Order: sequence, then structure tokens, then C-alpha cells
Amino acid sequence: MKITAFNGSPKGIHGNTHVIVSALLEGAEKAGASTENVLLAQKKIGHCLGCFTCWTKTPGKCVLKDDMEELLRKYIASDIVIMASPLYADHVTGIMKDFMDRGIPLVCPQFEMGDASQTRHVARYEKYPSIVWVSNCGFPEKGQFAVLQLACERGIRNNKADIIAQIYRSQGPLLTSDNPKYELVLNRYKELLRQAGAEIASKRKIPAGLQAQLEEPLIPEDEYSRGANESWHSD
Repeated sequence: MKITAFNGSPKGIHGNTHVIVSALLEGAEKAGASTENVLLAQKKIGHCLGCFTCWTKTPGKCVLKDDMEELLRKYIASDIVIMASPLYADHVTGIMKDFMDRGIPLVCPQFEMGDASQTRHVARYEKYPSIVWVSNCGFPEKGQFAVLQLACERGIRNNKADIIAQIYRSQGPLLTSDNPKYELVLNRYKELLRQAGAEIASKRKIPAGLQAQLEEPLIPEDEYSRGANESWHSD
């Protein structure tokens, strides 16, 4: 079992997203999976030119010469891919969007009928990885991910992937807080993430009970909002 995480946070190892991904991969490794954590902020990824060269002149290969050729090899060679990005303007970061846009070589230009009677592109490869979507935001409640969740579910259709788990974490700044009052709740959440990683690696899903625990607020929403507002006025 090969699990590769693509982390689209511009903060890399210093971001809240890295806390979630690291715990998930730790749990997956303990369950026997081989894992890799790719920080997209450390890679050279150009914008898609929309030239369709990867469909016409060089099928399956982009005209741009950067790190995406290697990253797409890692993607297609994985059994499970974790797509991780903090919430930026109701969507993924620019880094992650470029990574997603550059995934066009993974499919062919021809059309076929997909699920829900909606057209999608024909597969280029026999096997595609299953997907785990991960995001966090600075807002107090989970409802902030409504647009991102729909966009990610729609966007992954053309890559022939099935989404086997989704983890959306509100109150994200608490994940990297050094306030000792949050230590216990953060340790508990990280342990839940490790359990989720193990379940994903061994069963390719997160049990409903564990999913519900992962979605619980880290602290009461009103308490979080007060603290967040006060932090902007501190010296």
C-alpha cells in the first residue's frame, strides 16, 4: 500500500495542514503503508498554458519542463493520494489549484458518459489512486467548507478517482498553538487522526463513529471566535 500526500499549503512544514497530514501518515505507516509527504511549496509548478499539447503532440506529457512530470508519476503510482490544502477564499490554495490543473495529462481528451449522466474524459491509465481530501480553515465552524467540498468532489471526477475519505478541520490555528491550555485537546485530535490514517491504510475508509469525532469542534465555537478576535489586537 503506497500513500502519497500532496500538501498545497504555502507554509509547508510550518502550516496547520502539515499537522493533520503528518498525523494521518503516521497512523498509516503503523498500519503497514509506505508513505510520502510532498510539500508542493517546495516544488516548481508552472501554470497550465491551456495549449492541450499533452493531448495532441505529446500525449500524456506536458510541454512545461518543471517538477510536475515527477509529481504525476508519484500520483499515478500511488494506491491512495491525500490531497491537502488550507481553505483560501472558499477553495484550495493557488499552489494546489496549479497542481490540479496540471493533472490534465492523466486523462485523454475524448469524452465518455460518467456518473449522474454527466460527461467526463476517457482514462489514460488502467488504475488511478483513491483520494482522501484534507483541509482546515481559521473559521470556527465546519460549514465554511461547503464550496470546497463540492468543488473537490466535482474536480476529481475526470481523474477517475474515488474519494474514500474527507477531513475538514475548522479552528485550524489551534493546531499550531503553543498555548498549554489546548495541549490535551490537540493531543486527542492528533490521536484521532492517527487512527484515521490506520483505517484508511487498512480498510480504505474512516468508520462513521471516528468521522464524527474528527468533525467535533476542538473548543466551543464562541470561545474560539472570542480568542481569534482578541488575537488581532494583541501586541
